[in-house]
Amino acid sequence: MKNQKINILNAPIDALTKEETIEKIRYSIRENTHIHHVVVNAGKLVNMQNDVELYNSVVCSDIINADGQSIVWASRFLGTVLPERVTGIDLMISLVEMANNFGFSCYFLGAKEEVLIKTVNYFKNLYSPLIIAGYHDGYFDKSEEETIAKNIANSGAHILFVAISSPKKEIFLNTYKNIIKTPFIMGVGGSFDVIAGITKRAPIWMQKAGLEWFYRFIQEPKRMWKRYLLGNTIFIWLVIKQKLNLYRNPFNTYTTEKPS
Repeated sequence: MKNQKINILNAPIDALTKEETIEKIRYSIRENTHIHHVVVNAGKLVNMQNDVELYNSVVCSDIINADGQSIVWASRFLGTVLPERVTGIDLMISLVEMANNFGFSCYFLGAKEEVLIKTVNYFKNLYSPLIIAGYHDGYFDKSEEETIAKNIANSGAHILFVAISSPKKEIFLNTYKNIIKTPFIMGVGGSFDVIAGITKRAPIWMQKAGLEWFYRFIQEPKRMWKRYLLGNTIFIWLVIKQKLNLYRNPFNTYTTEKPS
């Protein structure tokens, strides 16, 4: 059965809980089929309005989860409710646990080498070295991308986590997924930094209140002010326009009609 997809700013977001998402992934790996996964937040949806390559890389994926609480709130405002927020880092942590429980292996791509090594060692020590199919840092140029994609394919990994900034990770996965052929692939942004202890996550109460973005902003105001304050304002305005039927599809590759 196909998932219900909720249209927010021309992005077909899956109405799935975290547990439903994990079950679909586990089934896909066992059946050796392929899922390209992506999460979206307010900033990414805003950037997709002006970046056709990012836009296509997102909407061509198989599962799109709402990473930001603002996406869930927007769905309620638009009258088509998403069940919950499914953050990339929480999903990644649960999938590594699942890999350990079911004998799957993971490939870790991204971040600085010291951060990557800390992340890999964390999961090795928490579970087993057997869950690590391979890893590579995120500092490579475009001429190396195809070779890296082939190395991931040759690793035999069941799951690929890509911790590279947006839009590079989305475009990389969409460009090379047919070479990689790993059953499940997803971008996880700065998640390796969190696992390695470089970046702190907001307290649980702030996460539940939808204030995780503000926690990051007060940690790095000079770097984050434009992304969050300006980006969130644009997001709110675009969602209001969609509510009033004034929003216009920028690329005409996905319908703006509400799902039936």
